[in-house]
Amino acid sequence: MKTVLQTIQSGAPWLEKAGVEQPRLNMEYLLAHVMGCRRMQLYLQFDRPLEEEILAPLRELVRRRAKREPLQHLLGTVEFMGREFKCDSRALIPRPETEELVERILGFYKKTGTPPPSKIVDVGTGSGVIGLSLAHAFPSTEVVLADISAEALSLARENREKTGIPGERARFVLTDLWADMEGGPFDLIAANLPYIAAEEMLVLSEEVKRDPVLALDGGRLGTELITRFLQGLQPHAAPGALVALEIGAGQSPILLRDMTEAGLRDAEAVNDWSGRDRFLFAKAP
Repeated sequence: MKTVLQTIQSGAPWLEKAGVEQPRLNMEYLLAHVMGCRRMQLYLQFDRPLEEEILAPLRELVRRRAKREPLQHLLGTVEFMGREFKCDSRALIPRPETEELVERILGFYKKTGTPPPSKIVDVGTGSGVIGLSLAHAFPSTEVVLADISAEALSLARENREKTGIPGERARFVLTDLWADMEGGPFDLIAANLPYIAAEEMLVLSEEVKRDPVLALDGGRLGTELITRFLQGLQPHAAPGALVALEIGAGQSPILLRDMTEAGLRDAEAVNDWSGRDRFLFAKAP
């Protein structure tokens, strides 16, 4: 029988040939998932022989991963802001940049001493990671999770239950941006809307192509949907509300202009850890 270490070492090259990035790390996550333990716990049992009841389901997962099915879909979960969320093809896989957006929002409130928001809206909520993470950070706050996709909202509802946010604090709204929005005005408006330009959609990785097109396609320039979001924002914002957005690299000049034209003040672009202009912040009048 193969040991834990031998299984990892034999599977990683196969994933590498299939074009999977970080193949050994992928093997470790998949094996830990089948064994029902954390990845780091594998290091304490490298010499353990593996029975066929573990190897059989592992082979199937490795086969699917080699076909570039996202690791997060195979695991069924993703960690975000220290919590585990359900993750599947109903919504965009949360990215590290989005986690950074939440951290920067929380940093704003801590740095400025601004009182916690009483009402938050997460527009284009997807799996709900932004809105639900903010709801945990602000325990007395009501949050609206809004999306145009009923499937995404069903996943967000499951994550509300999984992460323990009381049902009375979370409202789910099926809407195209602001068209059928409920629960405002809001003191904090956060959004991670589709921002990939049409030509970039053609060259996405095989894993990203497994995300819903609706969650990726930002139009010809990639900014059209965010521009429309900004144009309809002001009636839903409480005085002085914080607006926080994740955008695509290089899109800040156009969208900062759109923020100003929408009547927002103190608009600024903020770089992510890699130095790209990834976030926009502004205040409602």
